[in-house]
Amino acid sequence: MNSNRLLLTMICVVLFAFIGLNFYQASQRLPEHSYSDFLADIDNGRLKETSIKGGKIIATDREDRQYTTFAPDVAGLLPVLKGSNIVINTHPVSVLTTLYKDMLLIILLFGGWMIFSRKSSASSTQFFRKNSAKSTPRKKTGVTFADVAGISEARDELKEIIDFLKQPSKYSRLGGQIPKGVLLEGLPGTGKTLLAKAIAGEASVPFFSIGGSDFVELFAGLGASRVRKLFEEAKKQAPCIIFIDEIDAIGGRRSADYRNGSNDEREQTLNALLVEMDGFETNETIIVVAATNRSDILDSALLRPGRFDRRITLTLPDIKERLKILKVHAAKTSTSSNVDLSLVARSTPGFSGAEIANLVNEAALLAARREKQSIEQTDFEDAQDKISMGLERKNAVINQEARRLTAYHEAGHTVVAKLLPETDPLHKTTIIPRGLSLGLTQQRPFDDHITYSKSYLLNKISILLGGRLAEELIFGRLTTGASNDLYVATQIAYRLVCEFGMSEQIGPIASIGNMSADVNGVFSESWQQSQQTLREIDTEIRRIILGCYETTRELIRDNNELLHMLAESLLAHETLDGEEVDIVYRCYLDHQRIETKQKSMKKN
Repeated sequence: MNSNRLLLTMICVVLFAFIGLNFYQASQRLPEHSYSDFLADIDNGRLKETSIKGGKIIATDREDRQYTTFAPDVAGLLPVLKGSNIVINTHPVSVLTTLYKDMLLIILLFGGWMIFSRKSSASSTQFFRKNSAKSTPRKKTGVTFADVAGISEARDELKEIIDFLKQPSKYSRLGGQIPKGVLLEGLPGTGKTLLAKAIAGEASVPFFSIGGSDFVELFAGLGASRVRKLFEEAKKQAPCIIFIDEIDAIGGRRSADYRNGSNDEREQTLNALLVEMDGFETNETIIVVAATNRSDILDSALLRPGRFDRRITLTLPDIKERLKILKVHAAKTSTSSNVDLSLVARSTPGFSGAEIANLVNEAALLAARREKQSIEQTDFEDAQDKISMGLERKNAVINQEARRLTAYHEAGHTVVAKLLPETDPLHKTTIIPRGLSLGLTQQRPFDDHITYSKSYLLNKISILLGGRLAEELIFGRLTTGASNDLYVATQIAYRLVCEFGMSEQIGPIASIGNMSADVNGVFSESWQQSQQTLREIDTEIRRIILGCYETTRELIRDNNELLHMLAESLLAHETLDGEEVDIVYRCYLDHQRIETKQKSMKKN
């Protein structure tokens, strides 16, 4: 810091000297006349004396007034001056003066460059230290396994790690070695980061936490240096845990094209991480825990035994695990005793732990907005609708024609979902605009689906096509309201043919792309589908969708009265839950029985 101040002081002194010299020379500068005026003064005998310095001439007239001019030909001018009896003074050109000014300018430029380079270096060092501060160990994370629910298998697997950190001699006396690394992989929101904090909290050891992106910087070599410093500090704090979140930011598969000399900053950082994890001594109780939701792109060298020995996959919670997660988060809020959390858990299939936490928080916010003393069941339902379907647009301006068309569209979905077997129960159908949609029909399964049957998938396609067919049969025209339904239906048909191998024409063959992977997880382009196979796949997808389309058409046509009853109920009430749909369906069945009975009596 002192050297910077000294350099800055010197530059300021030189700068002021340079400016002062220029001001002084400007104040001493004589008026400048043209060379023609100078020659005229010679001819008229006005000049008394001249001083020649290079091509510059300082002329003095009879009244001792001076001015300057420049002579293009000094040698030809001297005889003229001598013939006019003008005193001639000559001075050599001073090279030092010009050199002095140039040196001052050079010093200024050099000094400015020195300050800029030092500031850049200082800022990069400060930036490095600033990011390194994130890896400062914490003795307590404030999280234990009591705060973690829904991942009991992963938690049990990690208890051994905690036991080793507490009692390393228990394992070392038998020659056993604790895994050096644990990779937590799974979808976003499944609790990877929370579980890592709970490990450190249970073991009561220093916890180093850093993100994968914190290693990679603009300046080459900083990422690798940060890895070395992190592990150096961890060795001083052993036993401890190093947690690297989103490790795929630096642990991605390295380039296979060595001819290009690929060696960018990310790969240097990965190489440093590999070296450091290999450099652990057997008596160093350092556990590296990493989290990622892209384990498929990680480098194979990172996953081999001796680095990340254990890979723990965190999946989406099932209904029992969702209930446990709900109880953990509901315990932190004021929840009414009448709330049935098991019902909330059953109605949230596919929710991750983070989404369940968000659901409880949204329910609390809704209850507070409604000035309630505690969270009630309706708050959970409304919060779930907000998360699943989007914000309710109560002020949306919709004309009666569009509203009626939406009612029949949703009624078409509802009819097919109610009448087809092997489908999920109806939860709610509504024509209240939410998000980008004008209406929505929602189904919720009783249990979490682990596998899907072919009939279930085909019925799912039929339900999606029910809205478009209702528009076509009732109004005789098609609209763009079914665009998303068609997209999802086509996607299901594609997976049914290409991924699940459920097509009789294509057979039990997976045709999900042009990329293949060997047993080591290395991808190549060796598997290329023929144009004939692609045409057969397109034909089969079209056949499946059109077949479901015709089946759905007949179903809606045969139950046209149920379609009208549901549509009119939606127009009157805007939203129907599962029980209300059942009431309408029972009324339809009663009406059908009455009509059948009347027809039978007429025949008799």
